Amino acid sequence: MRQVNVQFRWLDPDRSRGLSLPAYASKQAAGMDAAAAITEDYTLHPGEIKLFPTGFAVALPEGFEMQIRPRSGLALQHGITVINAPGTVDADYRGEVKIGLINLVQLSFTVQRGDRIAQLILAPICRAHLQLVQDLGRTERGDGGFGHTGR
Repeated sequence: MRQVNVQFRWLDPDRSRGLSLPAYASKQAAGMDAAAAITEDYTLHPGEIKLFPTGFAVALPEGFEMQIRPRSGLALQHGITVINAPGTVDADYRGEVKIGLINLVQLSFTVQRGDRIAQLILAPICRAHLQLVQDLGRTERGDGGFGHTGR
């Protein structure tokens, strides 16, 4: 498995005291769990959207992004997910990584300091060079849209 160095910095040592670095939960996990760097519990009410701080910033290598994705257990068991999944941290961003969560169910959910609220995936990117053409060529599917290929 390829490893890439990512520079990481706690933004405020006092606010981050006792929190863990994002970490892989198993040897072959694709995502690192990220924790909520809140100072007090926050109750996320049904339908509510809230931006949670992580307390850290990263410097990603050029050609990479960090995707912010929901934690499957949090989503399936409690209906809590990342609002803009997947979120993207660009390689040139140096501000605090924050995670937008939404409560999709009719029960309130309390987020506590240090709770693992999302997973971070380091992913390579490529840039598109768009070419304007008159014809895109034909395919078997053609312009068939949503649901066109079956269930």
